[in-house]
Amino acid sequence: MDISIIISSFTLLFLAEMGDKSQLMAMTLAHRYRVLPVIAGVFLAFLVLNLLAVWVGEALFRYVPQRLVLLAAGGLFLFFAFRSWRDALDAEEEEESERLGGKGALVSSFALIFLTELGDKTQIAMVALVAGTGALWSVFLGGTLALWTVSLIGILLGSTLLRRIRKDWMHRGAATLFMVFGVLAIGQAVFNDSLT
Repeated sequence: MDISIIISSFTLLFLAEMGDKSQLMAMTLAHRYRVLPVIAGVFLAFLVLNLLAVWVGEALFRYVPQRLVLLAAGGLFLFFAFRSWRDALDAEEEEESERLGGKGALVSSFALIFLTELGDKTQIAMVALVAGTGALWSVFLGGTLALWTVSLIGILLGSTLLRRIRKDWMHRGAATLFMVFGVLAIGQAVFNDSLT
């Protein structure tokens, strides 16, 4: 495992997910249900989502020319930088008003997080990170720890955290990191002659 990829994956995904809809949803679930089943459901959902993301990224790394993958990943990161910066300007998160009915806390937590995050920017970012580096388990570990940490913060600290750290700062931090990763990926694709 590559510690620098673990750290960069953690940092990027932590900032990208902080204050996002899944964190707010985890907070809401924690108010409605006991904390431990919510944590288990959220963690399991991110575990499954992240395994899917890194496997897709690994397949891209193996079978698609790296220069093409880096250009596509760089473009995606720049797109997510734009979206995160735009979200910072809006600074308004949608409230989830869905009623959970009689489902158990673990099942409800898993289902809501899984459906909300399937195909979300953090999952696509993990695909791009693995496709660009080939470091499946390093990206998986860093990304999963980041998403679990953000969820725990949301569950355990609730709205107190969001009153102290402005959402627009989180979105701007994520936008900056996405931009840096995008420029680095495109730069590597353009200027590295050893890529096939």
